[in-house]
Amino acid sequence: MAGLLDGTTVLDLGSVGPAARASRWLADYGATVVKVGAVPSAGSVQIIPVFFAYGGQRGMKRALFDLKSPEGREAFLALAAASDVVIESFRPGVVDRLGVGYDDVRARNPGIVYCSTSGYGQDGPYSQHAGHDLNYLGVGGYLACSEAGEAGKPVIPGTTVADSAAGGMHAVMSICAALVARGRTGEGAFLDVSVADGVLQLMALHIEDHLATGVHPGHRHTITTGRYACYDTYQAADGGWITVAAIEAKFWANFCNLVGLPQWASSQTDDAVQDQIRAEVADVIRTKGRDEWVALLAPADTCVAPVLSVEELVDDPQLVSRGDFPEAHHPSKGTFRQLGPTLAGQVREPRYDLREGDVTDTDALLASAGLSPDEITKLHEAGAIA
Repeated sequence: MAGLLDGTTVLDLGSVGPAARASRWLADYGATVVKVGAVPSAGSVQIIPVFFAYGGQRGMKRALFDLKSPEGREAFLALAAASDVVIESFRPGVVDRLGVGYDDVRARNPGIVYCSTSGYGQDGPYSQHAGHDLNYLGVGGYLACSEAGEAGKPVIPGTTVADSAAGGMHAVMSICAALVARGRTGEGAFLDVSVADGVLQLMALHIEDHLATGVHPGHRHTITTGRYACYDTYQAADGGWITVAAIEAKFWANFCNLVGLPQWASSQTDDAVQDQIRAEVADVIRTKGRDEWVALLAPADTCVAPVLSVEELVDDPQLVSRGDFPEAHHPSKGTFRQLGPTLAGQVREPRYDLREGDVTDTDALLASAGLSPDEITKLHEAGAIA
């Protein structure tokens, strides 16, 4: 089955983080993704994700170049000349020093969409700062607006929100928009994907509220940050938890009636009684098990759902029915389930065959880019490719 990006070739120089997430999703949309790495050499440190990470590189190709050598750089540029997208995640300035930056690739391929992903962007006073997901969530206000732990300590999120949504999805959206524009104009684009900038978009409602009104957003400032009892988590009798997100008045009324607290249906946004409502709801929820409450409330227009562990969610009937966990076979690790393509429009298959991490496609890719067998042999002899 052809994907929406069938016929699009992507070179990904990133091994982990936002770039790797972006290329994973682009591959699941049907793009031919080539993971570009460095040739093995004495003293070099290769960041190689574990066999199951990023979908086990399902459906991807792999090529290795020595970008520090003239021969390796030229070989990469030859491949880039026949590609549509390049994604990189080096510190700003590195690809230019290597001779594989946007200007270098564009000179060979004016239609290239070149996406540079970094923590803080290609310019600005923080551009050379090292960082990871938690840093960008801190700078972007995400942690300050989330519920704090003991003594006001910001709580570490349970997933890498910045890497995935603010970085990887940010890159995918930008790349797809640039490809659409190229179809109209024939011109490629340079995309400066800053993860920190992406976090700002995730925080847009709070930031815009502050800029327009001068308020100071934080935990329990608005309905979606826990100001009211109708949007909270509650522990059940068996220790499990449920989420209640009854934002609309009718859903809150349904909830109150079903849990035996009809007197609070009309006080949903009354700040003066929220502590009392929250305490009474908590007391009621502690009278039944989590799944009992979910069975009663979830189908009844109350916006209630369980808090599932990873062990539980992989067998959840809704998620399983959507085909979210297909089977994968790895030649040395055996057969296991993995998270499959789940975004709208991606190609879904019931089973995937994975490859060993040391298998490369460099020769075939360079041949398809126009290099002769003799030229490829000489590159191997020079240690420029593997």
